[in-house]
Amino acid sequence: MEIKLWKKPKNVTLVEGFPGFGLVGTIATEFLIDHLQTEMIGKITFDDTPPMIAIHDSKVVEPLGIFYNKKYNLALLHAMTASAGFEWKISRVVFDLAKALDAREIICLEGVGSPQDVQVKSNQTFFYSSDSKRSDRLSKSGIAPLKEGIIMGVTGALLVSAEKVPVTAIFAETPTNLPDSKAAANVIIALDKHLGLNVDPKPLMKKAEDVEAKLKDIFSKSQEATEMAEKKKLSYVG
Repeated sequence: MEIKLWKKPKNVTLVEGFPGFGLVGTIATEFLIDHLQTEMIGKITFDDTPPMIAIHDSKVVEPLGIFYNKKYNLALLHAMTASAGFEWKISRVVFDLAKALDAREIICLEGVGSPQDVQVKSNQTFFYSSDSKRSDRLSKSGIAPLKEGIIMGVTGALLVSAEKVPVTAIFAETPTNLPDSKAAANVIIALDKHLGLNVDPKPLMKKAEDVEAKLKDIFSKSQEATEMAEKKKLSYVG
């Protein structure tokens, strides 16, 4: 893995979103990239994954793109590639990125599962933070602390390894592992309370739904490409 940066803003808040449960992190960071008028300032290259990219609207969608918003001094790590099996390695690279940008906090956006037979009506969001002051501020903003649960993936690795840089995770409840734009909208509203990004909640759901549709299309084509590559590999063997 290698971090490539062509701009290095300092003292940023670093927000990451990986395609975990409900694709909440990926949908949420995609929305923020568009809503906050960000610019791409770098990317992370990952030699351990197949050499495959997505094209959407005649543009390359980077597997691990780094974006920046000057107004809020916010860096966004937008992930379109799965992290299974590489969580510890990716977490170390995220910390390296935080160091390069002199990040004051790493914020992870995630989905958290709810019972399949229960209709989620409370729009519940939760948080966990390695920093007590941030925990107090989040609690006062009306976000519930996550008291019981299992945190896996890159977020789990980051929280375990959090030392010099505070790590905060914001979770939105989702009853399905399918892309969930409603949960992504909820996690953005919670993030807005934490950072004061002035996100207008009225068009948020519609925009999140548009992002969900885009990501469904990209991931579907990605799955098709993976299956085709596997069939070609087997034909060479047999």
